[in-house]
Amino acid sequence: MKKLFILGIRGIPARHGGFETFAERLSLYLVKNGWQVTVYCQEDGVGDISTSEWSGIQRIHIPMANTGVAGTMFFDWKATVHALGQRGLFLTLGYNTAAFNILQRIKGQTNVINMDGIEWKREKWGLVAKTWFWLNERAGCWFGNHLVADHPMIKEHLATRVSNSKITMIPYGGDRVSDADPTALARYNLEPQGFSVVIARPEPENSFLQIVKAFSSKRRNHKLVVLGNFTPDKNKYHKQVMDAAGDEVIFPGAIYEAEVVQALRYFSRFYIHGHRVGGTNPSLVEALGAGCAVIAHDNQFNRWVAGNAAVYFNDENDCAELFEKYLRDDHNFLIATMKKESTRRFNEKFTWENILSQYEKLLIQWYPKEHSK
Repeated sequence: MKKLFILGIRGIPARHGGFETFAERLSLYLVKNGWQVTVYCQEDGVGDISTSEWSGIQRIHIPMANTGVAGTMFFDWKATVHALGQRGLFLTLGYNTAAFNILQRIKGQTNVINMDGIEWKREKWGLVAKTWFWLNERAGCWFGNHLVADHPMIKEHLATRVSNSKITMIPYGGDRVSDADPTALARYNLEPQGFSVVIARPEPENSFLQIVKAFSSKRRNHKLVVLGNFTPDKNKYHKQVMDAAGDEVIFPGAIYEAEVVQALRYFSRFYIHGHRVGGTNPSLVEALGAGCAVIAHDNQFNRWVAGNAAVYFNDENDCAELFEKYLRDDHNFLIATMKKESTRRFNEKFTWENILSQYEKLLIQWYPKEHSK
């Protein structure tokens, strides 16, 4: 039986983000195909390392008293040290603490690293954090036996660090949403197609301020729903975004009910995607899976993912012009065409079955021969 150990995430079942969702999906897929999968899980609190099983997946629980960045780094360290005593193949999701993976390279373990996006370019980080991420990106390239890039441009970027043959491009996956419950919209006083939606972390590189300013520059007779955990009393950027919003902008906070988020995507007129940094963004893939028409920031990452399912903006003025043009009813046919293209693009490249089968083939290719019996 082939054994896979997954490091670099908070744990499963998924509660935190894209990598956790991917790890859960991949683990369940591999277990169904006869693998033994173990996932390292960070727990709040103190105590000894413990184990459990969830849906046929082995979990190793490492309690951490500190739940902040330092706690996550220490968890990654303890997980890496613990993994040195295991036999099989290792998959590390993200490179934020890739310097620790030198231990696995010294031990002779085989470690495939998903290199995520270009974290050190994100505006939210200060100089120290950017330097740390830049160094760890290099460390991941050096210490990983093989690298996964989730976007062709990420692969191109990594190929400036290592040989192109050391990198495999496999994007992120998502679920096809062919229906949703419209009653989930009632709590926000929304009607199908009467609103557009933004779903992302409220950070500068996700263009929140430009989008909200563009939408609020005039009355639209349309609602803009901006999901995210806004703390204007603590975060200057959050306050700027909320202060720029007109009365047609709704801030419902972070919503964790999957059926509500699904309805907001499915019944929106547009999904607005302002991400400027990164590879294949999970929220954009999920929007395609819901058949959304998309307004996206114009960059090489978004264009490869969304293609003709989106119209693109470069700045606040561009975004305002797109709102002015496409929120009118005389563009309903074009929007319907964009929605069909979202579904076609999603089915072509981003279904979970397609993505996970590619991962299994890669993992089989890199499985240590001495552990294959």
